Amino acid sequence: MLKEDLIQKNPLRLLSPADQGKDAAPQMGLVMARAGLGKTAILVQIALDSMLRGNKVLHVSIGQSLEKTKLWYDDIFKDIAQASKLQHAAGVHDELMSRRMIMTFNEESFSVAKLRERLKDLIDQNIFQPDCLLVDGFDCSSSPEKVLGEMRDLVQGLNLNIWFSAVCHRDDERVSSAGVPAPCHTADELFDTIILLQPDAAKNSIALKIIKKDGQLDGTKCLNLDPATLLIMEG
Repeated sequence: MLKEDLIQKNPLRLLSPADQGKDAAPQMGLVMARAGLGKTAILVQIALDSMLRGNKVLHVSIGQSLEKTKLWYDDIFKDIAQASKLQHAAGVHDELMSRRMIMTFNEESFSVAKLRERLKDLIDQNIFQPDCLLVDGFDCSSSPEKVLGEMRDLVQGLNLNIWFSAVCHRDDERVSSAGVPAPCHTADELFDTIILLQPDAAKNSIALKIIKKDGQLDGTKCLNLDPATLLIMEG
């Protein structure tokens, strides 16, 4: 398979068209799941798809090291390349990684103000101008709507797409009218796309329930996560 085929046949095409231009309105997405179900794997596949389409991605990793975050990309790309029999895989890998920057924060040190400052430094010095921002490890446990609102203002001002991951808990039954579980149930209106990961014992996989897409309620389960490879699949 060639790189162009990998873009067109990516299951993530169900969420966004391959030819979505950089002048499209910025979107804010959320991936929610209980701990250990594959949120980071999904964020990395969203990042790889964006980079395949020529975009630059800034991965903000909170509470995880640079080396571990890089390993996520290397492992997921390797599995995708093997599964698709990707031609010139080494060259494609190097091309993609040149479009990625990783920024790490300690859990205690992250704030929107610090992110804005470091992001501004990168852009003003022409070091890295991202098209997409991923925030993995953000603590949504306590009234996240204020900080998430600040994040939305930040990325809209810079015309960036942004994706978050958030942990939900089995014993917390709070849920929004749209079906978004706590702790993001009070902030669901801020997001354009929301994906909830749910174990599917019948299919021995993890279903990606698309609660919201392009600002509209959806509710479909047309994607799955292979629990062995953590790759997104249709069906």
